Amino acid sequence: MRDEREKWARIRIIMIGTFFGLLFLSVTCRAFYLQIIKHEDMVKKAEKQHQRIVPLTPARGAIMDRNGTPLAVSVEMDSCYAEPRHINDIEGTAAVLAPIFGTQRHELVKKISSARNFVWLERRMAPEMTARIKNMKLRGIGFVKENKRFYPNVEVAAHVLGFTGQDPNGLEGIELKYDATILGNTGYMITERDNLGRDIAVKSTVIKNASPGKNVILTLDKNIQYITEKELARAVTENSAKGGMALVMESDTGKILAMANFPTFNPNAHARYTQAQMRNRTVADSFEPGSTFKIFVVAAALEEKIVKPTDMFNCENGVYRVADRIIHDDHPHPRLSVSDVLKYSSNIGAAKIGFRLGEERLSRYLHNFGFGERTGIDLPGESPGNLKKRWYGVDLATIAFGQGVSTSAMQLASAVSTIANGGNLMKPYLVERILDDNGHVSQKFEPQVVRRVVSPETAQKVARMMETVTTEGGTGTKAAVDGFRVAGKTGTAQKVDAVTRRYGSKRTASFIGFIPAEKPKLTIVVIVDEPQGSKYGGVVAAPAFHSIAMNSLAYLKIIPTGETRTTAHKNAAKTPAPQQQEVALEGGSIDAMPGEDGAIMPNFHGMSMRRVLQVMEKKGINIRLMGSGRAMEQNPPPGHKIRGIGEVWIKFAPSA
Repeated sequence: MRDEREKWARIRIIMIGTFFGLLFLSVTCRAFYLQIIKHEDMVKKAEKQHQRIVPLTPARGAIMDRNGTPLAVSVEMDSCYAEPRHINDIEGTAAVLAPIFGTQRHELVKKISSARNFVWLERRMAPEMTARIKNMKLRGIGFVKENKRFYPNVEVAAHVLGFTGQDPNGLEGIELKYDATILGNTGYMITERDNLGRDIAVKSTVIKNASPGKNVILTLDKNIQYITEKELARAVTENSAKGGMALVMESDTGKILAMANFPTFNPNAHARYTQAQMRNRTVADSFEPGSTFKIFVVAAALEEKIVKPTDMFNCENGVYRVADRIIHDDHPHPRLSVSDVLKYSSNIGAAKIGFRLGEERLSRYLHNFGFGERTGIDLPGESPGNLKKRWYGVDLATIAFGQGVSTSAMQLASAVSTIANGGNLMKPYLVERILDDNGHVSQKFEPQVVRRVVSPETAQKVARMMETVTTEGGTGTKAAVDGFRVAGKTGTAQKVDAVTRRYGSKRTASFIGFIPAEKPKLTIVVIVDEPQGSKYGGVVAAPAFHSIAMNSLAYLKIIPTGETRTTAHKNAAKTPAPQQQEVALEGGSIDAMPGEDGAIMPNFHGMSMRRVLQVMEKKGINIRLMGSGRAMEQNPPPGHKIRGIGEVWIKFAPSA
């Protein structure tokens, strides 16, 4: 019996011991879990219970142009906060601060009297406002440093740069595209809480993991950007147009030197503007290109060797029926060469070249030039344009002269640069380098070839044909720049009415081209939307191209390619090609060496400069040319010998 009791006693001891052993083990495991495994989480949870973290605006890196000129910077400013528990007279404090903040006293009283014991009163204030409040030495009112985005050049490059919000995350432009790169790590301000979770006081300003954002160096040149914006604004204003776009690109690299929109906006006060005003139309909008498209049709036909520049086409005296559609030319011609189809911008000639190419080949080349797909420019919201996959009826004819297809200004600039640089489609880009906070290059972007579209020989032929557009008789003479050969193309496209879905009376006028034509440096696109009065690109957009090109080349110190007085004597034996010499001499003059003794002076009276140059080349004589227009005076008189001494010249003047 006794053994039985001892047996049960041992069992009970073992059971109780096991129970407490398991209990101790579970407590130990739980303690290990909380103390070791969940330590960091528990610490953070504890901090949240007795501290409140107030995020502060982080510093964003600067955005600069290619010369290091700041375009967007972060400026350190004071933000004002209130601690209501430490304010004895809320009404009086609100009455004093309301006029400074530009708000109503009762609104400020409501804000300060809120349940929270920390409240922002004004973020990123002007220095004079901060000084006034600090001088009052108000109890319960404090300040902390935050960063505000500032654009020192106001409207210059506004659509490229974009802007930021209060966060301050990027909302448009480069600020949005490179937001993760530009934005620095956030700082924090810590406030103490009591056991009921109420804010007690600001403990201190603590910056955790604070580091400034990286600096972005753009390909933009502030001076060229300013020139482009000024001339675009003038073109839009003088023609009472709805708006405009302009681009300047390095022809052989794809670097964007300027990108302008008009109307523009001030990113320092972006809240005052509509979304439409802040949209970067050069990349986000597409439009029918009109006659500028003929460049690429001709290039495709030359590359396929189905036409030569001298091939003639019947241009039907300006009226040509295709199926149920009649195609018109503004200036009727019976027959034109392929080169003159570009020079005089014949829709009929372009349509017939398109027919020779056929749908498959033309579509392939247009895609290769980059139409119908995004260029990959490092900006948000780029439009791919619209290039039909299937063409019906007269589509082949109308697309050949830029109708029934849409493109962006960026696509046009890239495609024209393909002709300028010898046939390579380059990827356009805006960001050149990214620098860390020590100024070291963390990332660098290089020119990138997308594909070869046409051969250098074809590109050169097209470029020469485009030069005729800006010479006498061409549609783009107002784009000519003294001392430089200019290759370009005018465009005047009808716009589709949004209501009727038919072509209406509104137009888009454009001029695209590159300069100097023989060794292109700059590709320039100017587009004017809905000009009043004249609708033609050669009248509306070409003058802006001229001014942008002339001023940009002067700023870049690019020497005129035409022969000057000092070089003519050295190269007397080599007479320049007539076309080159005409462009070089327009508006200027050259001292010419007399020809061989006994050469007879022709009668140049009434001739155009082009015709004079042709005669000079044929006869092997060199003559000083002065002025522009038609020949009015000459020395020596017609029929006299050109001797090795004395002055030989022709004076030109505009015809009446």
